[in-house]
Amino acid sequence: MKFDLSIIGGGPGGYYAAIRASQFGKKVCLIDKDNLGGICLNWGCIPTKTLLKNAEVYSYIKNSKKYGINVEKISLDIIKNIKRSREVSKRLSKGIEYLIKKNNIFHMKGDARLKNKNEIMVNSNGNSNLIESDYIILATGARPKTFPSFNMDNKRIISSKEAMLLEQIPKKIVIIGSGAIGCEFSYYFNEFGAEVHLIESEDKILPLEDLDVSKELEKNFIKSGIQIHKNSKVSIINSSKSEVKVTYLEDSNQKVLKGDYALVAVGVSGNVENIGLEELGIKVANGAVKINEYNQTNIENIYAIGDVSGPPWLAHVASAQGNLAVEHAFEKGSRPIDYLNIPGCTYCQPQVASIGLTEKEALRRGHEIKIGKYSFMANGKALAVGHNEGFVKLIFDQKYGELIGAHIIGQNATELIAELSIAKSLETTWEQLAFGIHPHPTFSEGIMEAAMDAYGIGVHQ
Repeated sequence: MKFDLSIIGGGPGGYYAAIRASQFGKKVCLIDKDNLGGICLNWGCIPTKTLLKNAEVYSYIKNSKKYGINVEKISLDIIKNIKRSREVSKRLSKGIEYLIKKNNIFHMKGDARLKNKNEIMVNSNGNSNLIESDYIILATGARPKTFPSFNMDNKRIISSKEAMLLEQIPKKIVIIGSGAIGCEFSYYFNEFGAEVHLIESEDKILPLEDLDVSKELEKNFIKSGIQIHKNSKVSIINSSKSEVKVTYLEDSNQKVLKGDYALVAVGVSGNVENIGLEELGIKVANGAVKINEYNQTNIENIYAIGDVSGPPWLAHVASAQGNLAVEHAFEKGSRPIDYLNIPGCTYCQPQVASIGLTEKEALRRGHEIKIGKYSFMANGKALAVGHNEGFVKLIFDQKYGELIGAHIIGQNATELIAELSIAKSLETTWEQLAFGIHPHPTFSEGIMEAAMDAYGIGVHQ
């Protein structure tokens, strides 16, 4: 079978690229060995956010008295909790199947391997099919990273996938790694009553975020009962039938934590094995396919997008890269992605969202900066809904007044960041944010107030 474009991997990068190529009138083949939607839709972004919403609802019920509502005898049905998560994922995966059919994309299920730069061998249920293609996109995703000393058994020492399916909330869980996954599961399990220990090797949680944001989240986590161990490096994890034992160094002192489970959330490694990269000489570094600014590999008709091409490991980045690769391959006026204009989100409570430079990075790059900050403690909508923790922090280049970094922690932060994403891509200045009229009462007023604060004219400070 001959195609204009063949894509290995049906996640948010692969299926997006397939649809875009079909819109250009190209004959497209999409190959995946699992359900369409990739890790994000089936075992990542979507099901975890469903579980986190369940936890948020549980929190509202537990704290309903402050809203004048009395609820007696609260209980958790963990099976229904998990079932809702799986049903949401299944529904969306079926939706992608529909989109693939609607756009006349040829879908193959099986294991794919590059035979040469224009051919792919697909094995499915003992049958082999040869696919010929002018262009190929690798979108094979990634898997949770681990280390030999962690002794992963997927029973007591688990990844996020197993954590989503636990049919009993653990009495005590140790979570290694305080990136987005670690923080989200810390919130989830803590909200449902588990004793949570969060271990981080760096000197702050959410190490990639602005320092002020990390401190604020840590304060809120500690207040909620999560126990945080910073500057701590896990040396070994052992498990028995009924518990785990995590040995770690905290400020050079060896310590041991026992728990029901250990959740390893220390990043991901690209799925670069067994797809024929070595035979073709496609370059790989640090567990990721090497790409140029157009997501091309060192073989010009083969592209790599999404998690397999390295950080940032975000679904919306994969989709953007899929669009870029297709536009570049078929000469549709492509423009490289500006990775400083990529928003990042963490969906614990309070939520965290950011784009652009942190304060530390802005100074390191030599910017003279103006910083504006606004606490949700003074925000009418935040007080009305009962979530006034957190703040908006905006960083502007002093010379031009241009927005170069934005950081939000608080309720709805992951929705609010969209305004700042557009603003930054348009090189918006502080004045445009400060004097653009924001609706009242909303959390979004915090953006306006932070912009005003940067230049000393904040009203509700």
